[in-house]
Parts: sequence; C-alpha cells; structure tokens
Amino acid sequence: MDAEQSAADPDARLRRAGTSSNEAPDGGGSAGGGPLVGRGGGARDDRDGRGGRGPDAAQDATAVFEQHRGVLMGVAYRMLGSVADAEDVVQDAWLRWQSAGRDGVREPRAYLVRVATRLAVDRLRSAQRRRETYVGPWLPEPLLTHAGTGPERGGAEPDAAQSVLAAESVSFALLVVMESLSPLERAVFVLREAFGFPYAEIAAALDRSEAAVRQLGGRARAHVAERRPRFDVDPEARRDLTERFLAAATRGDLAALMEMLAPDVRLLGDGGGKAKAPMRAITTADKVGRFAEAIARRGLAAKDFRFIEVNGGPALLATEQGVPTDVLQIDVAGGRIQSVYIVANPDKLTRFTP
Repeated sequence: MDAEQSAADPDARLRRAGTSSNEAPDGGGSAGGGPLVGRGGGARDDRDGRGGRGPDAAQDATAVFEQHRGVLMGVAYRMLGSVADAEDVVQDAWLRWQSAGRDGVREPRAYLVRVATRLAVDRLRSAQRRRETYVGPWLPEPLLTHAGTGPERGGAEPDAAQSVLAAESVSFALLVVMESLSPLERAVFVLREAFGFPYAEIAAALDRSEAAVRQLGGRARAHVAERRPRFDVDPEARRDLTERFLAAATRGDLAALMEMLAPDVRLLGDGGGKAKAPMRAITTADKVGRFAEAIARRGLAAKDFRFIEVNGGPALLATEQGVPTDVLQIDVAGGRIQSVYIVANPDKLTRFTP
C-alpha cells in the first residue's frame, strides 16, 4: 500500500500489522484463534461463500468479534480503571471492526487488541487530565468478578495460579499504582504483564519501535515494583477480616479495630465530591480506627451489607433503603489489614443497583 492509500485509510497500518505475527499473546490460545476474516473483501463489500453478498460475512465478523470481546474488555479496563469507559472502548472497536476493510486481516485478535489499545490510550490521556481536578482520592470503578478472575469471561476454568494472577492484575492496589504511569507506560505494562503480548506486537499496537517499547516496559515495571505493596491473596482471610472489621466498626469498638489494623494501614475513600468520603488518604491504625468509629456514630448500623466479589477479591456492598452507598474492600498481609478502600461515588455504583 502506498503513502496515498495509507493517508486515505488510517486503519490500514493496523490491518497490515494484524497479519504480522502468529505468536499467541497470552498462552491462552493462538492470537488468531478465530476464523480468518476478509477472505471475500472488506466490511462494506463482504461476500458470502456463494460469490454474492449475503448475511454470512456479517455473521462471521460478529462471531469473530464476540470471541475476543472479553480480552478487549480486559485490556481496556486495566488501562482505564473504569467499566463504563472500557465498555465505550469496546463499542468503538466494534464500530471500527464493522466499518474497516478486513481483507487481509489474518490475526483478528491481534488486530482488535491494537485497535482497543489505541482507543484506550487516547481516552486515558483525557481521563488523566480530568482526574487532576477530581475531588478527593480517585479509586477505580469496582468491577464485578467471580472466582478470582478479571473481566474476561468464558473459556476453561483457570487454575489456582492463573486465578491469582488475574485477580492481582485488576486489584485496587495495582490499578491505583498504575495511575501514576504515563498512558504509553500503562499500555505496555498491561499488554506485557497482564496478557503476555510479545514486544513486537506491543510495538505495532503503539506505533513505536520495539526498543522504545522495551524501555517503556522497563520503566513501568520498576515504578510498579517500587510502589506496589505485597498482600496475602487468601480470599477466606480477607473475608474473615472484612467481617470482623465491619462488626467492630458497627459496635464502635476501637480496641478491636486496633488489633486487626496494621500500624501503617492506609484508608482511601472515593466520594468524587458527590458523597461523604475522606478528602485525603488516612494513615496509621489510630487514625483509621477512629475514622471507622466515627462512621459508626453516623449510622453505619442502619445500612445493609452483603458480600460480593469485585476486582478479584471479596468486598462488602452497603445499601440504604435498597440504594447502593458504598463498596468496601480490604487488603491483608501478615494477618492484619494493610489497606482499606471505600468507593462511595454514586457514579461508580450504578451497576450495583438492584
């Protein structure tokens, strides 16, 4: 394709890149696990197997996209920390998949991930500018998960090691640390560390040289390793301490709270200026315990609580007269609570409304 054709078709580079590798990005099946597309032409001139136009090509395109929807959602959510924004990215990727000529796309999964990654990078740049004026601490939008998995659904049941890795890659702790990465660093980190894409694939997705991508990945890994705390991943231990924390807070039992809080515990509350929440991080056991005690005096006992799983771990959903008011999750290390996350921004709780 010459330069004039490339200028007229900005997605042409992506289509060419989508034919460049047969390496499986994440070990979960070939990068081109779906049927080859574009055998009979582009999206606007698809041909069926009989040499004429028909519904078969459109159905094929839909089936291929749906096969990879979970991976696209997984990439976009880890990039953005927002379920709503991730869904918008996947929808935009679908529209491009429909409208772009697919002739020659031999690896639909690689092509679609590249489209979604570029869309997510653009959206993240805008989101980071908005978060500079966000009221109080920012936390990711809670993502409903199950059995220690991420937003990807379907396929074989993951083994224990895979479940732990999937849960960690969408955890509040990691997503909060990744907020300080640049959009390109975050993209490389997500594609490489969470999905195992080879550097050549990531370079094509970001339109950067492989050397530059390796450098971005190295900086991102070092930054995350320096700032990411290590926690116990046992869901039963987290659930048990969550129950005890709630019970002690409801009773206003400061002594019991102090026993289960680590000395350097940190509490982050996200109200987004639309709900009551701390305006800055609260640190030390004494301050976090007194904050929990103060919440109890403000009517914590009037709320209903039930366990759900968000971001790969147990959490409490609080409702008042059927309206979700908070999602609370803790991180545990050495048998004590190391971090407390409270999402109270109503914009981030709409998916929990019965």
